[in-house]
Amino acid sequence: MIMKIAILSGNPKQEGLCQSVIGAAAEGARAGGAEVDEIRLCDYEMNRCKICGDGWGTCRTENYCSFGSDGFDEAKARLAACDAIVLATPVYWGETTEAFKSFIDKLRRCEFNNTGTLRDKQVLIIACPGGSGNGLLTCLDQMDRFCRHTGAIIFDYIGVNRWNNDYKKQAVKAAVQAIAAGRENGDTI
Repeated sequence: MIMKIAILSGNPKQEGLCQSVIGAAAEGARAGGAEVDEIRLCDYEMNRCKICGDGWGTCRTENYCSFGSDGFDEAKARLAACDAIVLATPVYWGETTEAFKSFIDKLRRCEFNNTGTLRDKQVLIIACPGGSGNGLLTCLDQMDRFCRHTGAIIFDYIGVNRWNNDYKKQAVKAAVQAIAAGRENGDTI
């Protein structure tokens, strides 16, 4: 069976630092024999969570978003069909991009009862601060909390900026290739 790796991208650009890192992740997945599905959240008209009902709506009781017609349901289904996930986003104001944040806020609520979209799947977390390079740690922390809330298993954290991208892109490629080849978090090498 061929492993399928989703790259959940918060990148609004078609090129640049973050997209080159996403390209390295895809290259690593393919080198490891995996199939790749790049889910570009900025291509959807994703609404932010509207916190319906008394603060918990159908997301908690039935594990779906009442406002899922904005592309959320499609992106969630694509993630559910994958064996491992790469979370990759530029860093804006010390956080993920707004499109990425909107998606993970909604997904976190829908995964409240651990429906399995992310539960026990390995996730590589990548943050790409441009310009100043600031905000890396707070962005990684934001994605870390999301993974812990949804039951995902964090494989590694990688921060890539304009000063280290020559060797960090190689680390991204190697990490995704290792996941595709079957290495799991906690395996001693």
